[in-house]
Amino acid sequence: MNGLYLADGILTYRTDLPRPQPGPDEALVRVTLVGICSTDLEMVKGYVPGFQGVLGHEFVGVVEESPDAAWHGRRVVASINIGCGECDVCRRDGPEHCPSRTVLGIHNRDGVFAEYVVVPLVNLLPVPDDVPDETAVFTEPLAAALRIREQVKVWPTAKTAVVGPGRLGLLIGQVLALAGTEVTMLGRREASLELPARLGLQTALVDSLPDDSFDFVVEATGNDAGFAHSLRLVRPLGTLILKSTFAGHSRIDLTKLVVGEINVVGSRCGPFAPALRLLARQEVAVQPLIDGEYPLSDGLAAFEHAARSGVRKILLRP
Repeated sequence: MNGLYLADGILTYRTDLPRPQPGPDEALVRVTLVGICSTDLEMVKGYVPGFQGVLGHEFVGVVEESPDAAWHGRRVVASINIGCGECDVCRRDGPEHCPSRTVLGIHNRDGVFAEYVVVPLVNLLPVPDDVPDETAVFTEPLAAALRIREQVKVWPTAKTAVVGPGRLGLLIGQVLALAGTEVTMLGRREASLELPARLGLQTALVDSLPDDSFDFVVEATGNDAGFAHSLRLVRPLGTLILKSTFAGHSRIDLTKLVVGEINVVGSRCGPFAPALRLLARQEVAVQPLIDGEYPLSDGLAAFEHAARSGVRKILLRP
């Protein structure tokens, strides 16, 4: 089969990849549409040292083989963490922190930038008929945005900011605003704030605001400067949510975390079923985030496009 393969830090388009073979309790899914996210871009930079395989984890597809005939021919998305299902962590908290987990396209498991992928049946979720592929492909990042609402209570009265109006930041801003919270999207350039303003969110330039301006700050920039601004803007006793994944080492003065008694929460993967419900009800706008679509064979050009400043979601169609 064809696919985008990462090895030794070099991404290539290959036509000689073996089609994956499903094991017991696994389905073979024909991939119909995938999205490139910031983590994929960071993987190429070495975010997970030593990873070798097919990249990608945001997708929608159709089940072609399954030990359960009820799944045959169904359009699906799939959660990306595969745990052992037997350890205390899996039983108590789920697979996201299983010590032996694999993660689609990120950790010890091939991803979805290919014609086919193998996924455990327990990870599959059916896509409602009235949700198009171009919407369903946002299920994984929207679930990541929803994870914040699982982890902390966001008061509707809390003065809230999302630093980074990009692929994930715009989903986070919309999710937080659903609770009636007044959300301000913060960016470095006026052009980056045009889309959030069209989506009904308040906007401001991140450099224009004084220190300690917000009760609740979400960092979603993927760079050191964004983290520094987020820490600067959160008030003492406030809450800072970290959503970025990026290769490299941050060099930030963390004194304020101690002196200001800041609550810091790392946030990663979230619940797929609520994300699908929001997409089906059209309560979160996702298609305005799409900045381009490429055939999988032009995947290298698609990655170059996705890496440009200000570009949001780039899709690949196998």
